[in-house]
Amino acid sequence: MALPDFRAADATAVRNSVKLLDGPLDPNLPTPCAGWTLADLLAHMTVQHLGFAAAARGESWPLSRWAPGPLGADPFADYAAAADEVLAAFAGAALDGSLALPEVSPEPIPMWRGIGMHAIDYVVHGWDAARALGRPFELPEDVLLAVLPVAEGVPDGANRERTGAAFAHARPIPAGASTLDRILLLLGRDPD
Repeated sequence: MALPDFRAADATAVRNSVKLLDGPLDPNLPTPCAGWTLADLLAHMTVQHLGFAAAARGESWPLSRWAPGPLGADPFADYAAAADEVLAAFAGAALDGSLALPEVSPEPIPMWRGIGMHAIDYVVHGWDAARALGRPFELPEDVLLAVLPVAEGVPDGANRERTGAAFAHARPIPAGASTLDRILLLLGRDPD
């Protein structure tokens, strides 16, 4: 059986986030991420791209390097470059390989799963950025449907209660919710 390939969905979500963040930005805008400003979100997204890229290339990226640092003189250019780097690394990666992601797991995880995790993160963080900026957020339905099973597979246990948890507890999903709203609700976001 073929392994799931989330690279196209991930690339679309990442490129969409780059487009959203292009231009002058107020780094102090609040985001839907509790306690995070747009600057915090951008720093997090940038370091995540770099860490996943290094892991996809088989390079060591210790846990200490996953902590976001201060933004550089041109944070958008840094973000766009990091986005290009992770997309190139994933494009050159074998889906049956593995990723060492100490921030996620003490053991390497399958490459295809790591790319899926990255994709869902950039769907959600793209939405976070759009909300902070007051801009519309749109992704093709096929991208959202591709990553919906990843969101459905994120455990909704005590791990979501720890400090710094990536997602809050899932929220109830009303009948007729859009695919994007389902993803956001599964991952503890409030679409409204």
